[in-house]
Amino acid sequence: MTVAIYRIPAFETNYFFLLHDVQRQTAAIVDPGEFSPVQGLLNRLGARLTAIFNTHHHSDHIGANTALLQQYPEAIVYGGVHDRGRIPGQQMFLQEGDEVWFGDYRATVLFIPGHTRAHIAYYFPAQNSPKAECPGEYTLGSQGDLFCGDTLFGAGCGRLFEGTPAEMLDSLDKLRSLPEDTRIWCAHEYTLGNLEFALTIEPQNTTLHDRYIQVKDQRDRQEATIPSLLAIEKQTNPFLRWDERSVQESMGSEEPVKTFRRLRGKKDLF
Repeated sequence: MTVAIYRIPAFETNYFFLLHDVQRQTAAIVDPGEFSPVQGLLNRLGARLTAIFNTHHHSDHIGANTALLQQYPEAIVYGGVHDRGRIPGQQMFLQEGDEVWFGDYRATVLFIPGHTRAHIAYYFPAQNSPKAECPGEYTLGSQGDLFCGDTLFGAGCGRLFEGTPAEMLDSLDKLRSLPEDTRIWCAHEYTLGNLEFALTIEPQNTTLHDRYIQVKDQRDRQEATIPSLLAIEKQTNPFLRWDERSVQESMGSEEPVKTFRRLRGKKDLF
C-alpha cells in the first residue's frame, strides 16, 4: 500500500505532516497545530482522518486536536505517556520502544526528552517494498522517516524548556544513531538561521558553508528545507557534533554535557 507524505506549512514557521494511505483513503496527521490547513488538505484528498500523532504538548502542535476529533470522532490520538492530561483527546500513552501502525507501516516510538519532559518521536524504518506510484512528493517507507517535533531541527535543536542538557544530549545521540539516509521531518523552518549560527561555531567547515549557500538559495525561492537528511545533519549540525574537536575547541571543553550546555546557551543568545 502507498502512503504519501504531505508537508503543511502553518503559522510563521510550523510544519504539520499528513500521511495519506492512497488505497484506503485514510490519513494520519503529525502535530496539527491549526485546523483549517489540515482540513483543507483532507478535503482535497478526499481522505478520512484516523490518527493524530503528537510529539509533545505545546499549543502549536496540538491546537487542532479538538476540532479534528469533532470532525473525525473515530480518530485515535497518540502521545507520550508523560504528557497525560496535556494533549487534548489523547487515548494512547506511548513509551520508548512502543510500536504504532498507520496502514501497513510500523513506527517505533523514541522517548527523547529535553525540549519537554515528555517529548517523543515516531520513526518509520525503510521498507523493502516495490516502488509504487505516489501522488505526493514523498512516499513513506522509501527510506527511513523520523517525525521528531521540536527536538532535532535542520542544523539545530530545540530549546530546553523542561529538560536538562544531559537529557537532550542523550536524546540527540539516540537520533543520530539512526541510519544516515533517514529523512528528518522536524516541525519548524529554522534551517537558515540555524546555519548562520553554526558558521560561528565551525567557520572552517566547508560542508557547512556549502549547505548554507544551498539553503539560502532555497529560502530565497521560498522553498522548504524540510525534510533534511540525517547524514547532512551529522556533518553540519553543531548539536550533533559535540564530540568533534572543532566544536569542542569553539566551546572550550571536551566534556560532552558541558560542551552541549555551552553550545545551547550561545544559541539561546544568538
